[in-house]
Amino acid sequence: MITCSHIGKLAAILGLFFVALFGSTCATVAEEETGFQRLTDKNYREHWLGYGLQNERDTWPANWEYADGALHAKGGGPDLRTREKFADFDLRFEWKIEPKGNSGVMYRVSQETDPAYYTGPEYQVIDDVENEDAANPKTSAASVYELYAPEKRVAKPAGEWNVARIVVKGNHVAHYLNGVKVLECELGSADWNERVQASKFGAWPKFGKNKSGFIDLQDHGNNVWYRNVRIKSLNAEASKK
Repeated sequence: MITCSHIGKLAAILGLFFVALFGSTCATVAEEETGFQRLTDKNYREHWLGYGLQNERDTWPANWEYADGALHAKGGGPDLRTREKFADFDLRFEWKIEPKGNSGVMYRVSQETDPAYYTGPEYQVIDDVENEDAANPKTSAASVYELYAPEKRVAKPAGEWNVARIVVKGNHVAHYLNGVKVLECELGSADWNERVQASKFGAWPKFGKNKSGFIDLQDHGNNVWYRNVRIKSLNAEASKK
């Protein structure tokens, strides 16, 4: 007969097993996300601005809508960028895209007359099956667009939500997709500079050189959705513009 004491012993054994497997503590989601600022809650307009609309706090780009907790780009207008600048950060978000769609999340972007991608490296958001750009690993989902390919292809099909993360500390960059760290690189390293100079970015003097900047959600002309966007500054250098 199985008694309560047996069940208790079994639970203890299983507990020790999971501690051995995953570490001495099992942090809850809330504990893991301490210090994060949510950017897609009901106050989303306090966090986002159309790229190029520096001071028009009441202006919202017509190509972006907010519904069911997600920012949705419908195509035909400016990107969205954060009102706040971030230097070192941990950015977590979910994205989905229409079939054959293309978009991206850029970071350390500065407000220029040129597009955001002239200054900020891009985490590629794309239909990893049907969009022809995805055939090139360096422009596939979760790549540093045109520079670094992910080590694994783990994107979900168009129309399904993907879980993404970008961590930037100093010059170190890490991209994650669906729980997998898919790449790491060093901004300004010899390898980085060589790749930049061999690409179109070599002609843009500020590309990848900002020490802090905005987070930018790209409108590439396709339907794309971003939800559960939250960010944690990893230093005290965040400032509002």
